Amino acid sequence: MHLSGVVKYRFVLIGFLSLILVASPGLAVPYYFGNYSLEKIGAPPQPGQEVILVTGSTGGLGREVARRLGSQGAHVIVHGCNSERGNELVEQIIAEGSGSARFYRADFSSLQEIRALGERILADYSRLDVLINNAGFGSAPDQRMISEDGHELRFQVNYLAGFLLTKMLMPLILDSQPSRIVNVSSAAQTAIDFDDVMIENNFSGGRAYAQSKLAQILFTLDLAEELQGTEVIPVSLHPATYMDTEMVRRAGVEPRTSVNEGADAVMHLVRSEDIVPGQYFRGMEIGRAHDQAHDPEARDLLRILSEGLTGVR
Repeated sequence: MHLSGVVKYRFVLIGFLSLILVASPGLAVPYYFGNYSLEKIGAPPQPGQEVILVTGSTGGLGREVARRLGSQGAHVIVHGCNSERGNELVEQIIAEGSGSARFYRADFSSLQEIRALGERILADYSRLDVLINNAGFGSAPDQRMISEDGHELRFQVNYLAGFLLTKMLMPLILDSQPSRIVNVSSAAQTAIDFDDVMIENNFSGGRAYAQSKLAQILFTLDLAEELQGTEVIPVSLHPATYMDTEMVRRAGVEPRTSVNEGADAVMHLVRSEDIVPGQYFRGMEIGRAHDQAHDPEARDLLRILSEGLTGVR
């Protein structure tokens, strides 16, 4: 649910950067254009050590989940945009328990960086026991923004990035069975308009966020069908309502729950033996997602669209 550094980034710049700020609310704002190097900090796992990737784990929910996994002895692949926060978390995980960690910096508003992250992980690791697609961009600001690739920003960061990364890392996930894919979604869900997926009309930040979160659930159910006969369990969840995170506070909402409550729910899906592929949870309980999630035609349309946008199948 959290992607740290969405406003202030520490990038390793290797090319020309052009930030374009547009004040007019009716115009889309390009998020960034530029070339950046992929940064890696930390040590590799020990032989036989459980390996877990948590995207968007330099702050908020992802940080607490990564910290807990490290305290249980896992090797945690920490991801985010802020190198300082990532390095601090790696050091904290190593200091607090028997776990280990390595940080990779990549910006999910760039498909190029997502691909580079996937390629680097494939090169650096021989297993991936759990993939937690947690990185996200909230409903604020109420401004239509576009990614480097020309896609509506929340659709790319919250959904398309996880789709691409999951598909790229599937060989590792399959080689590590029994394994899991946990998609951190939300109870905020709005039907995807396949005639206007990038919401060029009637845009609102809340609608864009809710559509991207429902897309994650459709993807989870699609994966469950695709992975039948394997020991890979894809699941999704709404971890908690209005957790006390930077994302929630930026939206001007009074937090109602703690990050710890959300982390409990994520850890339940990582560790519980009673999870069924494709399930959607609200906190610790099985929930019912938006009706569109259970529409096979909608899932087919989303899969075809996503494959076309990312170039992966």
